Amino acid sequence: MPRVSLGRALAVVLCTLGPLTSAARAQSERTRTALDLGAQYRVIPNQTYLTASNWEAKLDIYAPRDTSVRAPTLVYIHGGGWVGGAKEQNLMALMPYLMNGWTVVNVEYRLGRIAQAPAAVEDCRCALRWILERADQYGIDRDRVVVTGHSAGGHLSLTTGMLPVSAGLDRECAGTGEITVAAIVNWYGITDVVDLLDGPNTKSYAVAWLGSRPDRNAIAEWLSPLTYVRPGLPPIITIHGDADGVVPYAHATRLHAALDAAGVPNELVTIPGGGHGGFPAAQNAQAYAAIEGFLAKHAGITQH
Repeated sequence: MPRVSLGRALAVVLCTLGPLTSAARAQSERTRTALDLGAQYRVIPNQTYLTASNWEAKLDIYAPRDTSVRAPTLVYIHGGGWVGGAKEQNLMALMPYLMNGWTVVNVEYRLGRIAQAPAAVEDCRCALRWILERADQYGIDRDRVVVTGHSAGGHLSLTTGMLPVSAGLDRECAGTGEITVAAIVNWYGITDVVDLLDGPNTKSYAVAWLGSRPDRNAIAEWLSPLTYVRPGLPPIITIHGDADGVVPYAHATRLHAALDAAGVPNELVTIPGGGHGGFPAAQNAQAYAAIEGFLAKHAGITQH
């Protein structure tokens, strides 16, 4: 299937999901796109990558049938404040990448009701290790793995790609070496967990995830991406609305400033007037175009 830009892919998805037109040619094009995509991929659902807290953590793999050419891989982590959400809820966010022939891995993790912090961070690190260990099986290019997510998934994409082994959050996983990704795409993720526990930015989801333990502020700092900003990190692009009432926009600007100071390639895409996701189609398309340009420039990943 011919490659298209991420922004164009998103536009096709939105068109496909919209009301049917009376033009037979447009309908035929939508049908052909869906059939091409279905023929191109095999789906390997609900693979257990970790068992912890008497619970099996699973992931879904959307892999190109043609494994002769190693594809870039998107590791997607869902949001929900670490206490809600499911990997199946954001399948449309995967479509622009699937339409460009990427391998996509959709990850679930222990929510707060199963295990409080730091379980979600540990799980996502283990998922990345599991994926990299099976790169040959699924046609994954280990040098072109991008991790992404929305909201709490943005936070987890950052911790998955930024943490060193010395942080002590890989003990549940097989393997002990450092793991790296080509880039991180952070959609309005939390960067300072401590900020959400007390004061004007207190959020109930963060309080629920950390619980009432006396050392919760220390744990929150341990799990905050801002704690791990340092030279040599993978390139990071952040998309965030400046009117977000769920994750403060300042989390994005503070991360951007810290990464600049450390000399880490990064970009902040601000959605003017944007809230916590739900951006208009045009702004979403602009964000995906920025992601495409960023990945081409800093990670050597192009769509053609």
